Amino acid sequence: QVQLVESGGGLVQAGGSLRLSCAASGRTVTYYRMGWFRQAPGKEREFVAGISRGDYIRQYADSVKGRFTISRDNAKNTVYLQMNSLKPEDTAVYYCVANEEWRIAVSRAAGDYDYWGQGTQVTVSS
Repeated sequence: QVQLVESGGGLVQAGGSLRLSCAASGRTVTYYRMGWFRQAPGKEREFVAGISRGDYIRQYADSVKGRFTISRDNAKNTVYLQMNSLKPEDTAVYYCVANEEWRIAVSRAAGDYDYWGQGTQVTVSS
């Protein structure tokens, strides 16, 4: 079992930055596929960013490409989401996800991830 705990959310003005952290425990996630999803009120959960095992592939939703960066620190068993140039439409609960995947690939499907964090709120004011 893998436990994921997100942190780093909060309230920020439009144009500002936040860095979300996702600390994993229970197993080393170096070779796990990991990512971030978000869900805004009244909207469906959507893929934000993903990173493959070995960090060979990173993918982003079109809405965040060029503004968000996903990265991994294997020594800390932690994945990050650096969010720059934040917009009010980025307001959502952000979830960290993971699954053990031998293929070097990223999935944008929520159902492909076995482990989910509890979520952290990000609010961007205009």
